[in-house]
Amino acid sequence: MKELEKLFNRIVQRVNINLRELNFDISPFADQLVPPDQMSKFYAFYGITTDHPLDLHFEHSALAGSYFLGKCRVRNSLLYKSDIRGDELKRKDHTFTFNNFTLTLTRDEIIDIEDSALVKTLVHNYSHDPETHEKFFIKNTLAMDYANIHGAPSDGCFLGPFATVDLTTMRDCIIGAYSYIQAGEIYHLKVDPGTIWVNSPGNFNFFYKYLPEDLERYVYLSPDKVPWGILIDFIEERKNQFQRVFDFVNLKAIKSVPETASLDRYAVIMPNIKIADNVLISQRAYLENSILGKGANAQENCFIINSCLEGYNVTAHGAKIVESDLGANVFVGFNSFLHGKKGSRLQIGQDCIIMPHTIIDIDQPLEIPAGHLVWGLVRNMEDLLTNSMSLEELNSVESSFTKGRLHFEGKGALLVKAFQDRIHHILLANGAFYEKGKNAGHAQRNQKLSLNTIQPFQFGEKEGMYPNIRIFP
Repeated sequence: MKELEKLFNRIVQRVNINLRELNFDISPFADQLVPPDQMSKFYAFYGITTDHPLDLHFEHSALAGSYFLGKCRVRNSLLYKSDIRGDELKRKDHTFTFNNFTLTLTRDEIIDIEDSALVKTLVHNYSHDPETHEKFFIKNTLAMDYANIHGAPSDGCFLGPFATVDLTTMRDCIIGAYSYIQAGEIYHLKVDPGTIWVNSPGNFNFFYKYLPEDLERYVYLSPDKVPWGILIDFIEERKNQFQRVFDFVNLKAIKSVPETASLDRYAVIMPNIKIADNVLISQRAYLENSILGKGANAQENCFIINSCLEGYNVTAHGAKIVESDLGANVFVGFNSFLHGKKGSRLQIGQDCIIMPHTIIDIDQPLEIPAGHLVWGLVRNMEDLLTNSMSLEELNSVESSFTKGRLHFEGKGALLVKAFQDRIHHILLANGAFYEKGKNAGHAQRNQKLSLNTIQPFQFGEKEGMYPNIRIFP
């Protein structure tokens, strides 16, 4: 048995042991998850900048097509085309506050991945676990296609395709396909597919769940079938465009990118793209025939096609925007799917918040008024009336309400403030407000990013694995 197969089998066994109390076997889902014959065909790559600590440690891992930035350690794990972005890790002497406690870091934070399989998964942000503020750990975990582990330390977990765990520590949990969880800490919890749960204890609780028959059209997972559905098909139809950017060491620079903007080397840029000042385009983003106004961003695994973003727009990890026009300051959450059509465009007014994992899939023109919160599945005006609310109305909620499949408890104003504060933080961190040398962020700092490749063994028992590598400045 080759080392790669032994490694993967060991990871599956470890995750199953952690999930034994939930009586869940990941083996059928893992069976076709990683193509062994492909693992030696992709190089891994890492970024170097003057703004981020460089300390990478890979130990006998399989890293095919994966990207690393910052301070990361990977031991005996399998990462297949994943992005491990450590550019927001906390630094030594940073002050970390939780409730009434204040701690000062004695060393730089590190992303520490051990005995896990992450497939086309994004790891980003920093540990929001108050008990491990210097280590963003991921161990005994399997994450499937296009999952997001965002500021969410994980131990003994399974994430289905397009699942997102955000600013949440999870231990021994199952997160169903296309679910979004932001709940602080969760333990021994099985989350059904299509669950959108944002919980701030004592402040608010937002809970929505897709009907299974509605969700299955977009993403579906079963033990006897690889992930399928509209979202998978949408990406598969464009994967050949990504192959080009990975096949060539050097690509021609796009001259129309402003000096204050950043376009990642591993993004796909198709014809007719206009990028304004302070725009950030991350790796594995896809842009075609679109306009991004000042301070807008397209994060990892985003697709923006035949669309116009007026400016200061946040397109969060994995979001897809097609045949749409977005006003200024519109937030589109993780893995959302905004799917207008030619002749049936989607119009979104300024200052709207599109909740994570929202699906807007229309066959007739649809306009969302300015200053609205939108969630769930929207196919027409009737759905929009059920799955949206003005921020002004939400601000007035003092206890609870139920609307369609959404149940909300707490103060609406606190939910609105939490999102608006976070949107401002994202724009600030991305350099959207950069001017005259002040408020620099990722869009400006990433211009100095240099990328380096590393190769796996091409033969023998270790084919697809990597030698033990330690990279220092």
